[in-house]
Amino acid sequence: MRVGLLTREYPPDVYGGAGVHVEFLARELRDLTDLQVHCWASAKGGESGESGDGVTRHAAAPGLADANEALRSLSVDLSMAAALADRDLVHSHTWYANFGGHAAKLLHGIPHVMTAHSLEPLRPWKAEQLGGGYAVSGWAERTAIEAADAVIAVSHGMRADILDCYPVLDPGRVHVVHNGIDTSLYRPDPGKEALARHGVDAKRPYALFVGRITRQKGVPHLLRAARELDPGVQVVLCAGAPDTPAIDREFRELVAELRALRDGVIWIPEMLPRPEVVQLLTHAAVFVCPSVYEPLGIVNLEAMACGTAVVASAVGGIPEVVEDGVTGELVAYDEKEPAAFESALAGAVNRVVADPAAAARMGEAGRERAVSAFGWDAVARRTVKVYESVLTT
Repeated sequence: MRVGLLTREYPPDVYGGAGVHVEFLARELRDLTDLQVHCWASAKGGESGESGDGVTRHAAAPGLADANEALRSLSVDLSMAAALADRDLVHSHTWYANFGGHAAKLLHGIPHVMTAHSLEPLRPWKAEQLGGGYAVSGWAERTAIEAADAVIAVSHGMRADILDCYPVLDPGRVHVVHNGIDTSLYRPDPGKEALARHGVDAKRPYALFVGRITRQKGVPHLLRAARELDPGVQVVLCAGAPDTPAIDREFRELVAELRALRDGVIWIPEMLPRPEVVQLLTHAAVFVCPSVYEPLGIVNLEAMACGTAVVASAVGGIPEVVEDGVTGELVAYDEKEPAAFESALAGAVNRVVADPAAAARMGEAGRERAVSAFGWDAVARRTVKVYESVLTT
């Protein structure tokens, strides 16, 4: 089976959960299929062309260097589609690559499978980043998803959202294949070099956030909630890649306000190497995921695999990962009551930190759940079954 995998993110340019998903899915699919990966060229001025190991990178059209990001994305999609003539099937990830899969389906007469990691209609804040390009990204996603031979949702909650947003879809074409986790890479690490390197006091408990500075990830809610945390708790923020200058300014202002109220507020603005993230996850008293929208929340799996209790918002697919009262605590989110959410978030973090024995039990249960239910080998096998279903119809 000759598969073309289309994605914006691919190592070394991985900045979000979708990129992590594609990285590990591709690793497993190489043993099960004849796989070619087509991704964006490096964000640091990379050029189009094969880079070895079955990976081809595509740059946006030179004439669109100053154009809206959505138009640049479509030009990459066309380049990808043109390179897929020898494939039996194409599998695209995120709206950045979905139109490439759709164009390949039309051009080459091959099935198109797409994985929905998020949905444009449920991310209205993206208009801040893309301007009028948000209408283009929504069009690209709708066009691809409604014509796809199969749609993979990364959670049951995501499947429900897909069918709500795109009611013309046949429910029989929407399959659930959860995100995965490599528990050999994400596992408890006793080392503390990363803590020392970034100024984290290993003798004090800390609440950890890892994620991009976006509306979706809800980090402003966490910064306001942190005002109510026990004074002995450090707040460690591995937060970078702001979507817009506006949210970057808001984040910086909230960090400054929090630092004026308490000590132990540590902001790490760069994307850290995986081993450093694993150490920070391992030694956190609690991992906090305040997302306002999250199809699954792979970062929660990473924390659980490192044996750390999780406090997370009960949105999207998160309740399918974090078992309330067993691997952590879930906090109800209502966009109309942000202050209530922030207070409840602080209360949950304080409870977990105040009972280290219970937190340790949650961490152990989280590790067991990550190992037993979310291995990438199983994710790849389930994905191949979806491929087989569309090739035999």
